[in-house]
Amino acid sequence: MIGGTKLAREGATSWSDERLVSECLKGNEEAWSALIGKYKNLIYSIPVKMGMHEDAADIFQAVCLDLLSDMPRLREPRALPKWLMQTCYRKCLQYRRKSEKLPAAPEADAEDIPADAEHTSLPDHMLCELEKEQMVRDALTELSPRCERMVRMLFFENPPRPYQEIARELELATGSIGFIRGRCLDKLKRQLEKMGF
Repeated sequence: MIGGTKLAREGATSWSDERLVSECLKGNEEAWSALIGKYKNLIYSIPVKMGMHEDAADIFQAVCLDLLSDMPRLREPRALPKWLMQTCYRKCLQYRRKSEKLPAAPEADAEDIPADAEHTSLPDHMLCELEKEQMVRDALTELSPRCERMVRMLFFENPPRPYQEIARELELATGSIGFIRGRCLDKLKRQLEKMGF
């Protein structure tokens, strides 16, 4: 088992899925945490996109439990993101179907919920969108810690923060934010191109 300090030093979130899955199968709890950390936003994004904000945490837990039990049977670890997307989408459909049967729940459009959610595939347009979003998340982790933090502060927080606040938190001059932001975005662009975005 790999020790926590080595795992932290190597940045387990940047490990390949093959390595993360292999370590998880050996019982490495830190690898499991890194794997969930790497894909938590992907998993949560699906119920959110489907307007299921209140069920997102329960769906996330259900997908993680399925992953834990199904991981030994995962044939190709590189296909893990797609497996997570498909599994999460199916869980969302199952949750919708259950809520449709509850008398107190608002009526869902029956045409939106397939009768057999177990074998329903994620729509291609949604799959493509989710894959691109995950590629951006993965590319961000390849940036330097300062660049990653800056990009997240500037583009991922809502409401956006003023430059003065970001400069203070990153211990930079306010006037240097624009220049450093440009360099960070160039690095992000190169990383995305390298990944085939």
